[in-house]
Amino acid sequence: MPIQWFPGHMNAARRQAAEALARVDVVIEVVDARLPEASSNPMIAELCGARSRPRLKLLNKADLADPGVTEAWLACYNRQPGVKAHAVSCRIAGDAARVPDLCQQLAPHRNDGTKPLRMMVLGIPNVGKSTLTNALARRRICKVGDEPAVTRQQQSLELGRGRRLTDTPGLMWPKIEHDLDGFMLAASHAIGRNAVIDEEVAAVLGDLLLGRYRDAVMARYRVADVADGIALVERIAERRGCRLRGGRLDLEKAARILLQDYRSGALGRISLESPDSRQCMLERDQCVGDAPPARDSAADS
Repeated sequence: MPIQWFPGHMNAARRQAAEALARVDVVIEVVDARLPEASSNPMIAELCGARSRPRLKLLNKADLADPGVTEAWLACYNRQPGVKAHAVSCRIAGDAARVPDLCQQLAPHRNDGTKPLRMMVLGIPNVGKSTLTNALARRRICKVGDEPAVTRQQQSLELGRGRRLTDTPGLMWPKIEHDLDGFMLAASHAIGRNAVIDEEVAAVLGDLLLGRYRDAVMARYRVADVADGIALVERIAERRGCRLRGGRLDLEKAARILLQDYRSGALGRISLESPDSRQCMLERDQCVGDAPPARDSAADS
């Protein structure tokens, strides 16, 4: 079942972001380095383009992502006009501390001390925006939680040295166009749990992991010859003793184990998409969209 999630407060958040953008020099777009394109809100590119604002694209959680794939994404993004991409882990103070200087490079006209450098953090829920803001402020300004959409209000703060930062709530877009994006976002906990079924998300995640990181999966769960994600969840349930009353496998609990192991980095440094796999997905979805509708045999009879 395709995944969609657009809480009502995000309409207001989008309007507020569009209004604040008129008073901003640089947009800091935070994405998840493990799925940087799936976690890029297309509305952010549209807003920045309409206002001609440069974007510092931060591939956060880079310590959890496959480094070779991250390098490929950086090369891809750094070829785009108006975009400068860097891989960071906002939990590392040194990484976060570099961000204002990187923004300064994108707004050299704010280097004369007459007006502050004005930065705004944008991104979807649970990619690390609040962690970045707290690190830059050097104190707990934003609530950080394990659930997406913890931040609900826009706020501004002075960073010193003529620099001002605006933090914004996580911003989704109204319709996720590609089904796989929805599942990758759900696997990475960017979508509220009330909008997903853990077993379905874990099955898709398992398919991706078996296709790209089979050895890591086999080593973690001590299984072999697993055909697909559904079978992987079943084997995890067997190996970890996930049972319901009566002895049936508790697939929901096993699904949560797989999801948590991916989210925490217990499986190693994993990237769910690369520039090449992204292109293949887009081409596949385009072919499906261009295909003629199936004939209705009942109508033809």
